[in-house]
Amino acid sequence: MKEGVLHYLRGYRLGLFGGLVALAALVAGLILRGMGPTAAASDGGSGAASGLGQLSGLLPRENLVLESALQVDLTHETVRLPLYKGTANGHTVYFILTESSDLGLAKNSGLNYAPKLANIANGCPDCVQTVTQDQPAADQNKFGQAVINFKGEPDFSPTRTLVPGPNGFPPASFSPGATAGTGYSPFIRIDGTSIVYNAPIVATGDGPFDVVHHTNTADRVLGIHIAPPAPPGQYFDSWVDLLLVKGFDAGQPILYLSTEADDPLAAVLERSTYIPALARASYTGGDDFLGSARERLFGFINGQTGANNRQAQGFVNIVEDGHAAEDASAGNTALINALRTGGDLLNVFGDFPTLKDPRHADAYSPLWDAQLGQWTQKAIDQGLDKRQIDENVVFNLAANRPDLLTGPGGAPYGTVGIDINCAVIGFTADAPTANLVTPAPNSQFPPR
Repeated sequence: MKEGVLHYLRGYRLGLFGGLVALAALVAGLILRGMGPTAAASDGGSGAASGLGQLSGLLPRENLVLESALQVDLTHETVRLPLYKGTANGHTVYFILTESSDLGLAKNSGLNYAPKLANIANGCPDCVQTVTQDQPAADQNKFGQAVINFKGEPDFSPTRTLVPGPNGFPPASFSPGATAGTGYSPFIRIDGTSIVYNAPIVATGDGPFDVVHHTNTADRVLGIHIAPPAPPGQYFDSWVDLLLVKGFDAGQPILYLSTEADDPLAAVLERSTYIPALARASYTGGDDFLGSARERLFGFINGQTGANNRQAQGFVNIVEDGHAAEDASAGNTALINALRTGGDLLNVFGDFPTLKDPRHADAYSPLWDAQLGQWTQKAIDQGLDKRQIDENVVFNLAANRPDLLTGPGGAPYGTVGIDINCAVIGFTADAPTANLVTPAPNSQFPPR
């Protein structure tokens, strides 16, 4: 099994249900051999919610980085985003906008600036969908959006399943709740232009919209409002409420979305659309190197668990304490409250739009290249398998302490070849401005 994971780490796929499936099987073996996640522990803190910032009420607008967001409701763990109308295969679809590769157009529309997205088609033309835009007459559109015509779309009809295994994670079985149809990518370029936008489709058809079992909506859609026709001189927003994800950047708690993933188990855990083509996006392990569209994301396989454990984090945590097997809906308050108070993956991000150094702020991308860490038995025994909240701290551990943190199965630490489309929304305490520690020599490129 270790050999299988190592092959995966080198970029070889292990079939349709490869990737994290192989990783999950490996973790199962480690659990059986006593090298699995620690049991829920208490360090005298105030529970898993400690360190997550504001947990209820509306997030102040000054805490948003995605300025087009209409509101962030922390009590219900949702972000409300403008919803835009399109077509695909002869019927209506609805999409959101989160990033643009052009600074001026990003600022104009209240989107995140992500210049790396200009590289996403490098070696992967299927990673960008060329769309067309209607050109309505004056009588057809006095003031408002022109319809975008997609070539492909997601299929939201499959039933998302996740059956926890004997130890929670790895699961006994699973299946994604949404898959990409032919030609679909959330990354679009309007025909005749060079700008790349992140524009995930989140609903299909003309309604009614299923926001409980998600037969025609994305698995994070908790509510949809389609605006009526506006009076002359006015514009009414259509909007969608989407379930948030909690994480960390530069020592601060942040909020983001997860909309697509190129691995089936990652898509299930992230409640996102499974798009195998994104595995070829430019490029695995690249991040700061020439031609890359990706940024790093740091996840943890066997972090601590427990609803009252402020060190909880990772794969086992979301399955055991985040109600991962259940459908997300506004009425499932147990799931929402579990995620709200720390039952989430709590991944660590790399670059972020509010970082003071433009080099790091402008290196932000919503396409996250997963680097998955596994705590060694030594780290577990010594209580060093604690929640991580900063990129440089993780890199320094990986560079200098392989006796504590490795890749899956003891493999060298680094990318595992899984990409996730995660647009950042805002922060719940202070804005991330700088990493907590200086990078160790030779731990990153370029030298920091």
